[in-house]
Amino acid sequence: MIIRPFEIQDKILTVQLWIDCGLVVPWNDPAKDIQRKLKLQQELFLVASSKEQIIATIMAGYDGHRGWINYLAVHPQHRRSGIGKRMVDEAEKRLREKGCPKINLQVRSTNSEVIQFYKSIGFTVDNVVSLGKRLQFNR
Repeated sequence: MIIRPFEIQDKILTVQLWIDCGLVVPWNDPAKDIQRKLKLQQELFLVASSKEQIIATIMAGYDGHRGWINYLAVHPQHRRSGIGKRMVDEAEKRLREKGCPKINLQVRSTNSEVIQFYKSIGFTVDNVVSLGKRLQFNR
């Protein structure tokens, strides 16, 4: 397995992985999310490839105050093998190199399995309320 920056030819396999992992929701267009990320810190959009297949992704960003992680996905056949942790470790390394002091991420409160995964690799639940405001509608 190789962890490397996303390349445009990875787009179809990446979107399919996100679908297979249940990350695609009606209000987020994955193709548009990829286009947006490629305009900002594209070096923080990583994939894990094995035998010409995309088996994991992570999309990180740093705004000068906090780092963020989005689209961590590991193909269902490769889960519980340490790939998710390796993807987070690589994103953390790259964020640290940019001077990032803390990483934030959001997980749906009903996704207890993913919350447990993040806790197992050192993340803690912050006592905050996450608010959002949609500026664009994809569909």
